[in-house]
Amino acid sequence: MDTRTLGRTGRPVSVIGLGTWQLGADWGDVDPADARAVLETSLEAGVTFYDTADVYGDGRSERFVGEFAAAHPDAGITVATKIGRRMEQVPENYVLENFRAWVDRSRSNLGVDTLQLVQLHCPPSAVYSSDAVYDALDTLVAEGAIAAYGVSVEESAQALEAMTRPGIATVQIVLNAFRLKPLDEVLPRALETGVGIIARVPLASGLLSAKYTTDTTFAENDHRTYNRNGEAFDVGETFAGVDFESGVAAAREFAALAPEGATPAQAAIAWIAQLQGVSTVIPGARNPEQATANAAAGELPDLGDEFRQGVQDIYDRYFREAVHSRW
Repeated sequence: MDTRTLGRTGRPVSVIGLGTWQLGADWGDVDPADARAVLETSLEAGVTFYDTADVYGDGRSERFVGEFAAAHPDAGITVATKIGRRMEQVPENYVLENFRAWVDRSRSNLGVDTLQLVQLHCPPSAVYSSDAVYDALDTLVAEGAIAAYGVSVEESAQALEAMTRPGIATVQIVLNAFRLKPLDEVLPRALETGVGIIARVPLASGLLSAKYTTDTTFAENDHRTYNRNGEAFDVGETFAGVDFESGVAAAREFAALAPEGATPAQAAIAWIAQLQGVSTVIPGARNPEQATANAAAGELPDLGDEFRQGVQDIYDRYFREAVHSRW
């Protein structure tokens, strides 16, 4: 699989990574053996970038990833985790004392002395412009607790604010065929500044697989049920914030764009990976088959201008009015 430099970390990572939210919580139950199989299969397919967070299954995902990385010390694996959602998300909680506690917990879960990349996990907007926050993160770098830091954001404006800071190595943002706002300014700014872009929710919580119908239901402990309207966290994390029925209809049209030999999901992932400015795309997987199929998207040839225009047309007709100004 192709590799790219992950922004200011300087680390080479696979263009298709693995998001491990599914291995921790909020997507229904996942058997530990299945979680380990997903990780192993991803590595076999060339994936070297793994994204987790301290709150995914209350550390369960970090522990899975840490055990896996320790078993493959020479595989060139990069692990990114996230901090900041273990207490109320208010600006006054984003201080060095809390950062140290969260980072120490993640170091223990992952079984490492130094975290390769730590990302602030979608904090309030005021946090992105706080000098004290970046001073605290710089302190952790100087102390050797973390090697690099970045941010995970909900809104493009937050990404642009963070990229003004010289210590920011990466920005993680929702980017998919149903969420095109980052193409306007975020990706061009990333190219200018050398900040890495980690594209999350690439399949709009599965909509872009084109496997759902308007009658599809999900488990009660799946965020696609309990966060459908943003009841638990930002609604943009669930189906990329689009109306489910509209998403099902748009996904049918998107599926018709997929080139021969590629599934709609693979086309959706490849479209993101082929955007200038994207460092890595992090689809999740619940089983080894999904992990293998996702990784294969990194090997698709250029999708072409007609495909890209088709994506734009679907977005403009179905979603631009409803979502473009929100994120």
